[in-house]
Amino acid sequence: MAQVKLLGFWYSPFSHRVEWALKIKGVEYEYIEEDKNNKSPLLLQSNPIHKKIPVLIHNGKPICESIVILEYIDEAFEGPSILPKNPYDRALARFWAKFLDDKMASVVNTFLHKGEEQEKAKEEVYEMLKVLDNELKDKKFFVADNFGFADMAANFVGLWLGIFQEASGIVLVTSESFPNFYAWRDEYINYSQVKKYLPSRNKLLAFVKTHAQAAAASASAKK
Repeated sequence: MAQVKLLGFWYSPFSHRVEWALKIKGVEYEYIEEDKNNKSPLLLQSNPIHKKIPVLIHNGKPICESIVILEYIDEAFEGPSILPKNPYDRALARFWAKFLDDKMASVVNTFLHKGEEQEKAKEEVYEMLKVLDNELKDKKFFVADNFGFADMAANFVGLWLGIFQEASGIVLVTSESFPNFYAWRDEYINYSQVKKYLPSRNKLLAFVKTHAQAAAASASAKK
């Protein structure tokens, strides 16, 4: 039997993407929780360039970066397809996954930074939300009629964005400002194949609140 290990953080959307794919494929794996402040020798050895999670180790060989790992899982293991079979749909799925990943830093900066950096990030997030609001009109999934690759990549805007919003009090998304995205997000979170693979909302909210308070205290101390 193939030996599969996953190095990750329980609160990371990147880790959850990979766990999602493994579970959908029915792959047995060992999950190893890493410590952000004390990374294990296995993580540093497996991802010496970026030194980040997630890392999938399959038969002793490490694969890094969540999007790359999703494609690897789809190709390496039997089970339901994650990427669409149609070449055009597959290209679209990759496009939206990259689009979402490219905007993630701006989302984080909107909630955890202040001043000019925050305002610039907020503008970028608003532009992202405009694009998504237009794209997701009357759509349940990003590509075709099946849940898959792009939808896994969308877990950050599907759940984590709302958590950041609630924890910080900074309101970006309402049913009036982005009605299509708002409706999609509610359906997304409650879709059975999504709901069972997401972390506890209450646990995640408590974690983000603590992290946001620590970031605010650190910023105040530097003034």
